[in-house]
Amino acid sequence: MKELTLVVMAAGMGSRFGGLKQITPVDEKGNFLIDYSIYDALKAGFTKVIFIIKKENYELFKETIGKRIEKRIKVEYAFQEMSNIPKFVKFPEKREKPWGTVHAILAAKNLIKEPFVVINADDFYGFDSYKIVSEFLKENNENHIAIPYPFCKVDSKHGSVKRGVLYLKEDNVESIRECSIEYVKDLVIAKPLDGGDEFEIEKDHPVSMNMFGFQKSILEYLEEYFENFMKENQDDLEKCECLISEFLEEYLSQKKITLKYRTSNSEWLGMTYKEDLLEVKNKIKELKEKGEYPNNLWEE
Repeated sequence: MKELTLVVMAAGMGSRFGGLKQITPVDEKGNFLIDYSIYDALKAGFTKVIFIIKKENYELFKETIGKRIEKRIKVEYAFQEMSNIPKFVKFPEKREKPWGTVHAILAAKNLIKEPFVVINADDFYGFDSYKIVSEFLKENNENHIAIPYPFCKVDSKHGSVKRGVLYLKEDNVESIRECSIEYVKDLVIAKPLDGGDEFEIEKDHPVSMNMFGFQKSILEYLEEYFENFMKENQDDLEKCECLISEFLEEYLSQKKITLKYRTSNSEWLGMTYKEDLLEVKNKIKELKEKGEYPNNLWEE
């Protein structure tokens, strides 16, 4: 049986949310959104979880979510440290945070031994999404997979959000562009993070929420891309970010990888802004009332 790993990107502090939103309780039992991700992944057949965190948050994570789940699934921790960069790079003294999602995944590269799924710690993707990527990775040895959602299902009522705008053909992702997206009156306007011209998308246009299923072979490409990124951005290392979506866009355009996609019936939940928290709590309560989750996720 093929082993599967869940890689949880949890090093971000959530500046717009106003705190460490990865460990903000979303139900009356004190569970976090991460708990629901682990619960769904276990149910879908995952055998290991790697948390990518800041080293200073290690004890906090281990004593909360780690302690709850370590009897049920193998748990490992990777630290996204700013100093973990190619030797030729002169470290920018004014840099205040790590170099984005590609940098995050590479922090865990020595722990990843099998196909893996990467997710955001502060997003709820639903069981169907984990079931889809689990089945795909068990059946495929070469291709990778994305789980897109319609923008209108993953927006926020409280401001702009960053999403990867996907362009699809048949069952493939042809391209992806990371954008800041917001409603302007009745229109949905996407502003590329690379500074390109803004454009309009439909409300149900597919976007990425950073849920990707990867073969282990993707790590070599990520290392190659990150090293090239650091070379090309040596004059902007205080501010630039190395993002999964931009990596995928480049390697898809060069036809180095194939990225399939599948749609999920699950509902997405997330917390970009502090004001999103109440809606997330209400949705979790509804799902429990429907019987999709037990009242206490981790009761013996």
